Amino acid sequence: MNLRRCAVAVAMTVSFGVPSLAADVDGKWIAQVALRGGASATQTLTLKAAGDTLTGNMQGTVGPPAEISNGTIMGNEVAFKIVRQVNGERIEQSYKGTLAGDELKLSADNGRGGGRDLIFKRDK
Repeated sequence: MNLRRCAVAVAMTVSFGVPSLAADVDGKWIAQVALRGGASATQTLTLKAAGDTLTGNMQGTVGPPAEISNGTIMGNEVAFKIVRQVNGERIEQSYKGTLAGDELKLSADNGRGGGRDLIFKRDK
């Protein structure tokens, strides 16, 4: 009986402890992105984690903020999608990356063989 109670206690500790293992990603993140012609622009990412679910939005260089969909956070790994309408065309981008302190490194994939790497810094 004691072994069974111990096993239950360990299982509960592990299951309740998993959400707390997620990194602190909540808040506003800023990246400088290169534009054509050598100019740069600011891109803003606002994130909120609840357990392993990630929500928020991304304000690009043009248009209104795009809502995050399919957002997840596992430890310091994040992933999400953004869908935008550009000139009447639906553009879906997938983002995956790693959080380390006040830096969020993301790789973007536009699903058409293109993408880029972005480094967001926590807005303090």
